[in-house]
Amino acid sequence: MEITGRLVDASNTTLFGTVALDGADMRCVYKPVRGERPLWDFPDGTLAGREVASFLISEAAGWNVVPPTVLRDGPFGPGMVQAWVDTDDECELVDVCAPAEVPPGWLGVLRARDGHGEPAVLVHADRPELRAMAAFDVVANNADRKGGHVLAGTDGRVYGVDHGLTLHTEDKLRTVLWGWVGQELSEDVLEALRRLRSELDGGLCTALGEHVTRREVAALSRRVDALLARRRYPEPSGYGPAIPWPAF
Repeated sequence: MEITGRLVDASNTTLFGTVALDGADMRCVYKPVRGERPLWDFPDGTLAGREVASFLISEAAGWNVVPPTVLRDGPFGPGMVQAWVDTDDECELVDVCAPAEVPPGWLGVLRARDGHGEPAVLVHADRPELRAMAAFDVVANNADRKGGHVLAGTDGRVYGVDHGLTLHTEDKLRTVLWGWVGQELSEDVLEALRRLRSELDGGLCTALGEHVTRREVAALSRRVDALLARRRYPEPSGYGPAIPWPAF
């Protein structure tokens, strides 16, 4: 692995680089465990392990919303290594705009006022890929789905990144993707949840257990079962902030 840069605004050490094998190379993001800031409410394991576990969940369900992610050794020790996503800067999926400027078909999440006191609304696109990502966030218990963590790839796919704050046993869902509260889950989302449930009954629990605690794996299974039983997108729990701050 060759390190080529660093994201200086990230709260934890986030490095850019390339990995190469047999004449092929790929750009990647590398987050070494030694660069993680300790968090009182995520005391178990590592954030890198939670990122890898989130990738395994996404793959098991067939959502493929998380770029390929592994835990491997690097120049600064073990860490999360994830495939870099080239983004389409012309494609916005989450935005803040004036109420009169909400794009057709987009869904409102939050009304507020900007720094000048003008009304503003947090909105996101209504796309099947985002519906899938919202369901993924529920079962992964994602506490940090910011707008900047939703990427439109140049390959036409939609990706979610930064999953270090996931899989807690307590309800910590914080996301900008609340536009479908109370709506029924689509059949493709339900099928993905059934697939994930089947994988959890197989070997997935063992694979996840290498990265998070047994209690956290058990809580994941309960969230999958609950979502399959309700068949609707949940509403905020009311026990904490529903949207991460900052939202982007």
